[in-house]
Amino acid sequence: MRKQYYEMATWPKQILSRDNGELVSMQVPEIISASRSTDIPAFYADWFFYRLKVGYSSWTNPFNGVKGYVSYKNTCFIVFWSKYPSPLLPHLDELKRRKIGCYIQYTLNDYDKEGLEKGVRSLKERIGSFKQLVDKLGYGSVIWRFDPLVLIDRIDINTLLEKIERIGDQLKGYTEKLVFSFADISLYRNVKTNLEKNGFKSREWMEDDMHKFANELAKLNQSWGFTLASCGERVDLKQYGIQHNHCIDDELIIKLAHQNKTLMDFLKVKIHPLPSSSIFGDSVPLPPNAIILSNNTYATHGDNKDKGQRAFCGCIKSKDIGEYNTCIHLCEYCYANTSKNAAVMNHNTFMKKPFSESITGR
Repeated sequence: MRKQYYEMATWPKQILSRDNGELVSMQVPEIISASRSTDIPAFYADWFFYRLKVGYSSWTNPFNGVKGYVSYKNTCFIVFWSKYPSPLLPHLDELKRRKIGCYIQYTLNDYDKEGLEKGVRSLKERIGSFKQLVDKLGYGSVIWRFDPLVLIDRIDINTLLEKIERIGDQLKGYTEKLVFSFADISLYRNVKTNLEKNGFKSREWMEDDMHKFANELAKLNQSWGFTLASCGERVDLKQYGIQHNHCIDDELIIKLAHQNKTLMDFLKVKIHPLPSSSIFGDSVPLPPNAIILSNNTYATHGDNKDKGQRAFCGCIKSKDIGEYNTCIHLCEYCYANTSKNAAVMNHNTFMKKPFSESITGR
């Protein structure tokens, strides 16, 4: 589960013009998150690329209700989050033309049989979409998430592992990473209520469960060779080769966009030539955080962690442009919709003004 995030980080602001000519203060970020709070690629891709062309969009802060504005004039990189990002395909060349890099956090679960994700496409179609996006963007630019791992009366740990194995076997050679999180149902009253109302009896993950799952997942991974990572989890699973993830990941951004000097300056990156062997033939050790690049170079970077995120979130600073109550996948475990009706109503309002400043159409 993409657990609720807390966006405390601030960005430089500039006074810029809205569509109606009004001058307002806008944040001007280098990195955009689109989005932790809704599925922009699946439902709002055309809107986003129109707003990118216009140069800005608006959003409403979920914690204080204040409307804000985000300018894209300095945007160098976008991290997309989605359960079906295929609507991005017609637009990706536009990002290339604008010299804006991207990668996709692709949530590819298998809850079709249980009906936990009634609004998503079939698993077969989503796996095909995943491969198509890898062919377009390149290996390493589409990350597989099985998120969240839900325990209900119809799904136990073994069932989850079977589901992951089926998908993993089909994604071998198409992704280098699998990210997962354990559903914290009790933290979100609306999630627990919604599950119970729709006949799903859930149970919480205990730490012993997490270790059992991690141990078995590591065994499956012997045939895949993925990097395994948990998202926003306190539990330490390093003994199974499982990292704490950085979903907005400066190291991956550096690998994909190290030619962009503006972005590298923002990330406090320095590019170095790879050292030659010593006169005795010994290899010269690199710094622990070295990132090997092309042309016999490597990169080092400063601390870019977003201090405004949760304690166990490894993300770096980005500006999220989504809004809650707008995703119409209508998953039964969703924390980002207070109700399905609210999400549908907001999407209906949006459809009347599909290129307005915000994805709520207001």
